[in-house]
Amino acid sequence: MLDILVQTFRRWKKLLYSYLTSAILFYHKALGHTAIGPSSGSLSITDNRTRRKYTIPIVNNAIRATDFLQITSAGMGADFVDHYENSIRILDKGFLNTACTESAITLIDGKRGYIQYRDYSIEDLFHHHDYEEVIHLLIWGKLPTPEQKNTLRRKLAAAMKPYPNVINVIQSFPPDSLTFPMILAGIAAYASLDEGTRATHSQSQPYYLGKDEAVDAAVIRTLATLATITALVYCHKRGRKFTPANPDESYIGNILLMMGVIDEGTGQPNRKIEHCFERLWILNADHGMTNSTAAFLSAASTLTDPLSCSIAAVASAYGPLHGAAVEIAYRVFENVGTVENVPKLIADVKAKKFRLFGYGHRIYKVVDPRGKLVRQLIDEYREDVRKNPLLQVALEIDRIAGEDHYFTSRNLKANADLYGCFLYTALGFETDIILALSCLSRSPGVLAHWRESMSRSISSLHIVIC
Repeated sequence: MLDILVQTFRRWKKLLYSYLTSAILFYHKALGHTAIGPSSGSLSITDNRTRRKYTIPIVNNAIRATDFLQITSAGMGADFVDHYENSIRILDKGFLNTACTESAITLIDGKRGYIQYRDYSIEDLFHHHDYEEVIHLLIWGKLPTPEQKNTLRRKLAAAMKPYPNVINVIQSFPPDSLTFPMILAGIAAYASLDEGTRATHSQSQPYYLGKDEAVDAAVIRTLATLATITALVYCHKRGRKFTPANPDESYIGNILLMMGVIDEGTGQPNRKIEHCFERLWILNADHGMTNSTAAFLSAASTLTDPLSCSIAAVASAYGPLHGAAVEIAYRVFENVGTVENVPKLIADVKAKKFRLFGYGHRIYKVVDPRGKLVRQLIDEYREDVRKNPLLQVALEIDRIAGEDHYFTSRNLKANADLYGCFLYTALGFETDIILALSCLSRSPGVLAHWRESMSRSISSLHIVIC
């Protein structure tokens, strides 16, 4: 009974909000106002407790939480500490309406279903560029020249050399261990010998803050380290031989080479998979301030090294309400078993017996712009998709969800991350490694945000250091 009352209240609340929004828009249109007003100005506040008046600047539809420190119930003669202790705080559980940083890297418009990296739309990059070019664009702010791209490729390949202690740590796990603890242990083992990590914890001054050369070298090492660890874990879990990187191969080509995902005839990386990843990973390269990116930057605000920050990000990504939702979705597909059982699954979801993971998105109010591009890849590799019984179940769920009023009325569509996983499965990758590869594809964006944060002062870092 309580559940029914809660659901009814939520529906009425949502309906009331919709009516109020429509009424406000109608009012402004009637007065001849434009649909989108100015994004900057000021906010006038009267504190009814003290009758004091305050003016708060608005910049890009945002106000600074620190501006509220001036609003206090303390008397005018109170000392600074009393004013501070009684000042207004912003309570926002779950960061539902809080912007935690300013960034020039990625623009996401959830209402229009639009994404761009720097000054390039996601569609342009998907159709006309490759992943290494997008790495350079995200991190260094511009597309590379052929010479810069080749330099980046060779630097990454040169850094893909595992230390013996890293290999020993990963191989100390039983092959059937969970993937993410092995990755975390591998990163920690690397960090124990990394020059940047050692320098960070041995100097009295910040090692990376404001030092572009050191930051850029760390970006290369971190990208290479995460790729190498993923390959080592993949090989250990499957009894494969680890193959060293080739300086003439692309970043993705070397990942596949190290993993042993090769053409048996030539010994070169599987070009079919490489070609798919070059485009799929562009769509995953960054997505603004996700939970794992925020976790990375929260750790970085203490001025620790990027490998240690990566541990925080990877641990966050494996939470079931973040990246690991895909693994849960796959377990649902496996439990369904056949296409014939899909209607019962849909009925159970509609009856709220359980949640269908991988559907819906916290940002996009229309179609995820990446989704249609992933669907293009799925169509291109449709023969591989059709061969997999698990994906037949997934696509039947997606077909019904795209037509059923329960899903369409709630705008519940499969998100691009789930679609991307269909490609991993179709190309032969087991479920346990999919999230690791997804994390790897996102790492350039995370490091771009880290590099951006390291160009600022300590006081403007993502999290205030206490």
